[in-house]
Parts: sequence; structure tokens; C-alpha cells
Amino acid sequence: MKRGFQAVKGTRDILPPDSALWNHVEQTAREVFRVYNFQEIRLPIFEETELFARSVGADTDIVSKEMYTFEDRDGTSVSLRPEATASVVRAYVEHGLHTRPGLTKLYYIGPMFRRERPQKGRFRQFYQIGAEVLGPSDHPALDAEIIELVMVFIERCGLRGCALYVNSIGCSQCRPKYVETLRGALQKVKSKLGPDSQRRIETNPLRVLDSKVEAEQPLIEKLPSILDHLCSACRDHYEKVKQELKDRGVPFEENWRLVRGLDYYVRTTFEVTAPGLGAQNAVCGGGRYDGLVELLGGPPTKGTGWALGTDRLILALQQATTAKPETPLDVFLVWLGQPAYARARQLARRLRDAGTSVDLTYEEAKLKKALGLADRAGARFALILGENELAQNKITLREMQSGHQRSLSEDELLKELAKPQMHTDEHR
Repeated sequence: MKRGFQAVKGTRDILPPDSALWNHVEQTAREVFRVYNFQEIRLPIFEETELFARSVGADTDIVSKEMYTFEDRDGTSVSLRPEATASVVRAYVEHGLHTRPGLTKLYYIGPMFRRERPQKGRFRQFYQIGAEVLGPSDHPALDAEIIELVMVFIERCGLRGCALYVNSIGCSQCRPKYVETLRGALQKVKSKLGPDSQRRIETNPLRVLDSKVEAEQPLIEKLPSILDHLCSACRDHYEKVKQELKDRGVPFEENWRLVRGLDYYVRTTFEVTAPGLGAQNAVCGGGRYDGLVELLGGPPTKGTGWALGTDRLILALQQATTAKPETPLDVFLVWLGQPAYARARQLARRLRDAGTSVDLTYEEAKLKKALGLADRAGARFALILGENELAQNKITLREMQSGHQRSLSEDELLKELAKPQMHTDEHR
């Protein structure tokens, strides 16, 4: 007996009806991006490994342990993308988008790949929706607007109860001084920290603030806060970002432990958490990265953006409601006898051209069986074409829930199906 195949560990199939919820989320994202004047960029699944080593950091766990890296036939080392910001910036530089006037506002939707330990809401092939703004401006209003955008998107998806946390991580003028202050404070409690945090004291002290180890939390809470060490320019920028959020009616909390460990990140950083996800409750993270374009060979350019974990957002939506996503079928077309088939086929095409979703039988079936198929398909209406309907040049419209039937001409049918109450949203 031949072995059956299964999806590779850490990947999975997204099947109906869950795929309807995914479509709803992605369509909602596209609409929100449209009204904020963002345009889509579609990126390669893999890039030269050096792109991620330089941008994400060769010493990070992502690059050193988690990337899917292989040698191409010409000897080039390539990797499946673990995130998309580096690819967006590479495209921005490669195609000279920096020569265009004003800001470049881009969004992406697609899969990323990291060989992490699979767990709830975390997969080795996972999906992200992200936004990036590149150009000459680092105005605080720009940071506030992309935060507003993601909160509007999440709300329009139907998820309530999310929390927004903001912070400033300073700049190249004030952050190095803070890092040394932080390193000194960590050295005093080093013996009480776990091995990962002890290692990070030397390599990247900011990452210690990210620690989720329970025993370390009382120690970390007593460490110096970066908000007390910002230079005047960073402090002013941060205060303006917060005021912009208040003026826009976007609720937030400050979290001085919210950091980014890489040097090109500056000033604003933020995170969104969702209810119902347990310890891994972050669904979106973002911030300002003014040094990344220059790091990847472009001119000095300001940048800000965010990435949202679609898998976690979907999981939070599923946890928040017991209602199943649906892709409702408008009509199921029932034809009785071969003479009715040609007419049914033409009618199906005309209805589909008018935007009505239609399914039909491809093999002749008795009326009772065909109506049973319509019921199992979840159709709201059955259209019946038989000998009597052909003779009268009519179509029988049957409401599946009530069983009520009406005899209509084709034009009357099209008008009836065009009424707003005849159609349902793809997700409800």
C-alpha cells in the first residue's frame, strides 16, 4: 500500500469555509490601503541570503537558526524570505523609487518562512500583511497615520478589544548612551538572569527588555527606562506622535520595554495585541527604520512601517466569535430534461455576468435530488427549468428556506436577484 502524503510540519492547508474568512481579511486590507493611498508591491518568495543577513542581522536567531537557506545552481546562497521589509527596501533601491517625488507608500500580502517550533498561531509558513512608507519625511503625523491605519483595518475586520502599545527607542545620538547605562545595570543583576539574557548583555542589551522569562520580570521592571534618556529631538518627536494619536482618537498605552534590537530602527516603535491568543498575543509590530535604505545601498531615506501576522489575526477573529464564515451561494440552477440544459447553461452565464453566484448540476437528476443538492450547496434560491418553464418561457424561483416559489420571466428574475436583500456579504 502506497504511503499517503501529508503537509510538511509547520505548514497547513486553509480550506473552506475558513478560506472565506481569509478572503474577507485580505479584501478588507486592500480596501483600507486604498483609502489611505497605499499601492501594492508583489515581492519574490526568495532573495539572496546576504540581503537578510545585512538587514535583519547575521547574529539574530532568524538568520542564524530559522531561515530556509539553500545554494542555487550557480552557487549563490538564497533564502526563503523570513520577513518582507528588507525585500521592499531592496526593490525601492533597485528600481530607483527614491527618485520619485514625495512619499512611496506600499503594502504587501503574502507568505513568509521561518523554521520555528510550530505552536498555536505560529507556523513555519506563515502569512503577513504589511505597510511601508519610504521617502524624505519623518514627520510624527506619518507615524501616527500608519498606526491609525492598522487599527482601522483590525476594527473593520470585526476584532474588538485589541491594545496598542507605543514607545520611542531614541536615535543614534541618544540610544548608544542608554545602551551603556542599561548594560551597566544588567551587569549588576547578571547572576540572577537566565543564559539567553546573560548572553544578550554583551551582544544586544535591548533584547533583554523583550524577555518573557517569568523569573526575570521583577528585575527588568527596575531597569532604567529609555524614555528617561531620550535627547530633546527624540523626546519632542515622541510627544508629537502621542498627541497625533490622541487627536485622531486612537487609544494607546506607553510601554518603555517595547524595543527593536537593530541599529537602523529609530524613535517610534509600536505593537498591537489581541485577546484570546494567550502568551503569544502580539498580532502586529512596527516602527521607524530611517537607516535601512542606506544600509542596503540606497541614499539616506526615512522609513516607517508595520507587519501584521495574518494567521494570528484570523485565530483571534475565530476565538472572538462562534459564527462560521460563509461564502453564500445565490442560486442553484436545476434543469429537468436535456432540452432544458442548453437554456440553463445560457442562463447561468447571464446571471454570472450580472454578478450573481451560480452553481448547477452537470448530469441530469430528478427534481427532489437536484433540490437536495441545492440545499447541501447552501443556495438561497433554486432556479427550476423544466418542460413547463420552457413552454411558458418562464423560470421558477424557489426560496430554499421557506419553500415559496414564483414563476418569473428571465428579465424579471434578473431584476429580482439584483435587489440588495438578495445578496449577502462574503463574510458575516
